[in-house]
Amino acid sequence: MQLRDIPNLISILRILLTLPIVWLLLEQQFSQALILFAVAGFSDGLDGYLAKRFGWQSYLGGLLDPLADKALLMSSFLVLGGQGLIPIWLVLLVIFRDLTIVGGALYYNFSVEEVDADPSLISKLNTLLQIMLVLLVVTDAGPFPLPDPLIEWLIWGTGLTTLISGAAYVWVWSNKARKKGWRI
Repeated sequence: MQLRDIPNLISILRILLTLPIVWLLLEQQFSQALILFAVAGFSDGLDGYLAKRFGWQSYLGGLLDPLADKALLMSSFLVLGGQGLIPIWLVLLVIFRDLTIVGGALYYNFSVEEVDADPSLISKLNTLLQIMLVLLVVTDAGPFPLPDPLIEWLIWGTGLTTLISGAAYVWVWSNKARKKGWRI
């Protein structure tokens, strides 16, 4: 192992944390789930910071980081939605967006050219809001009740950035494919 592997190891840790987080959420052990989810959420920023700060970016890291995000967030949204803590419409929107992005990226990668998996600013904001929403919903369900308007605003903000970022990915990658001569 080399120092440049640290961001990838952090992403792998985030993937591995997904299973105990889901189990704790299912068991409604919200305080413990909150701690692990906070560690996982922090690791999302840390791996990217280290990779950029020290030039440790890699192709593998470009795949592991979004995979870790999607595994952690989609599973958390599914469980919390199933428990009635996050609206089902938002759960479905998040899943639809992520499946559209992954499916589109795979199609583009195999049909047009290799995908540059650099996330957009709106996508980074969306991931941040999704992480914050899960943290606040779990906090509210567990150790510290929060004001309903705070969570409601975050739900709507997350929904809006989910829509905008999903549409932006479709728009950008469709235009790139068209410029390469592909009809979509």
